[in-house]
Amino acid sequence: MGISQQAGHCKKPASPMNTRAALEVVRNIAWTIVLLTSTAVTGASGINRLSAYLGDSAVMTCPNVTDITMVTWEISPKIGGQCSLAYLNSNKTLRTTCSDRINWRSRPDWDQTLEIQQVGMADEGNYSCEVVNADGGFHHQYHLTVLVSPRMALYCDDHGNPVCEAETVKPAAEIWWVPESDSTPRADSHDNGTVTVVSRFTAHSTSGKNRTCIVSHATLNETKSIACFPSHRHLIPHTVIFVGFLIIVTFVAVIYYLKLHG
Repeated sequence: MGISQQAGHCKKPASPMNTRAALEVVRNIAWTIVLLTSTAVTGASGINRLSAYLGDSAVMTCPNVTDITMVTWEISPKIGGQCSLAYLNSNKTLRTTCSDRINWRSRPDWDQTLEIQQVGMADEGNYSCEVVNADGGFHHQYHLTVLVSPRMALYCDDHGNPVCEAETVKPAAEIWWVPESDSTPRADSHDNGTVTVVSRFTAHSTSGKNRTCIVSHATLNETKSIACFPSHRHLIPHTVIFVGFLIIVTFVAVIYYLKLHG
């Protein structure tokens, strides 16, 4: 009796059919996760990253397909409103509010490449090309980043004082002098998104002594030294006036002398 009760409480082994069904569900879930992950990665990397230096040209191409019926460039800059360029196979082109600097590189019926001349900071943003033919629509997407080449200049002014300049993108660069100077840097912002900082070394005497300018910025870290000497160019106007006055006095004296002696 005890043996029969004990046997009644034993668990039955899992059916092979149930095990296979469970494994199939797990396999399907795993494949779903892989496909979703792959789709997300593909979507994230579908935008081509493009960089161009300020003032240079930028070129973007469309998908290479044949028998085109329509091509459209949609432009969404970071600053300003959207604009578009379009071409129909009836040799008709359309454009809306796009700058003259943004145009087809050549004839759009055989080259749908977009060209931006003299790239400015306002041109940063997203660019999308759609080419349509009998098989459907094909897209290329770009994100344009405008780079600015930082610039540093160190020179002597007309009075023999060292002057240090640094042109960078915002924020403004920081300037230090060695030895220290009491000068206050001046920052001038420009429409292209850059800012120029000018610092003039001030001291009781700078003649013939080396002064070092140190520029610090995220895009520029540079050090230059210069020795300036006093310039006498500011004395030229005074010298000209003095010489002219002497000539006039001499001329008047000669005339007066000739009158006295008939």
